[in-house]
Amino acid sequence: MIPLKSLGRLVRPGLLVAMAVLMTGCDWALFDPKGQIAREELTLLITCTVLMLLVVIPVIVMTLVFAWKYRASNTNARYEPEWSHSTAIEVVVWSIPCMIVLVLAVLCWKSSHALDPYKPIEHEKPGIEIQAISLDWKWLFVYPEENVAVVNELTFPVDTPLNFRITSDTVMNVFFIPHLGTMIYSMAGMETKLHLIAEETGTFPGRSAHYSGYGFNKMYFDAHSVSDAEYQQWLGKLRADGKTLDQAAFTALGAEKNHDWYPVTYYSSVETGLFDWLVERHMGDNHHFGMKHDAAAGGHDAHAGHAVEAAPAAAVEASAEAVSGEHAGHAAQPQADAHAGHGASGE
Repeated sequence: MIPLKSLGRLVRPGLLVAMAVLMTGCDWALFDPKGQIAREELTLLITCTVLMLLVVIPVIVMTLVFAWKYRASNTNARYEPEWSHSTAIEVVVWSIPCMIVLVLAVLCWKSSHALDPYKPIEHEKPGIEIQAISLDWKWLFVYPEENVAVVNELTFPVDTPLNFRITSDTVMNVFFIPHLGTMIYSMAGMETKLHLIAEETGTFPGRSAHYSGYGFNKMYFDAHSVSDAEYQQWLGKLRADGKTLDQAAFTALGAEKNHDWYPVTYYSSVETGLFDWLVERHMGDNHHFGMKHDAAAGGHDAHAGHAVEAAPAAAVEASAEAVSGEHAGHAAQPQADAHAGHGASGE
């Protein structure tokens, strides 16, 4: 029978080869940037990894070397049972990690501001606004400047800043195009922003990166980076073959809880302010988080004030009379009791 150690040594190379073969079919989208933001994020990822490996690799190597050198069978190894401290070792062990942490802190501080998803991309060409709305289980993209919309397909001109406004009509979700970088959440009643740019033409997969229900695995789309001429042709096709997207059509679209992939659907015209209407619809009376509502500043008192102003005058007067009568009744009762008491005492 083959010993377990010998069997492990024989099987290990085969496992490594099999893993290498299987991983060749993986889509390394994060390591294949197609835009400025994705490229800068990849540089940051590699830089941080290398800096951390400056500590990890020496520790692993020294662990193996020490284990081999000071094994029980090595009688030539130096034996110092009374040794307890070395200033030189302490300096090396603490100074190098501290310097690496300091470099990482400065690097992450700068990159967190430079790669802020809310920060517009500076470019000679004007940006395009795209409103991305997550539904169950599909993505709706509205182009307000072009007055068109499309479901499960995103098309934009290459080398042009993309200014995304993102929200949700249902549960929380995540908008993500790995080749272009940066994922960001979509939440009902709130608006998030994202700025991306594609520096190459091609088709890049987009997806939802947050589990949101039964049809979550079908919540993906293709992002097409095309030339300016092809973009205009796509807009012409969309306007010719599309339908009208108003509040009623949007409500019907959201009511379709598709479990399979929802087909690409074109809308040749969009009701003005549809995105803002959707955000407002889910906000209700919760006007917080910097939303443009005066009632938010006043809190409960402001809401109460608005309620009083909205109440009919007759109802307010009736309420006032009822309150006055109630107070008068309460005031008269103690007085009557008091007089009755005095009368009894006199008798």
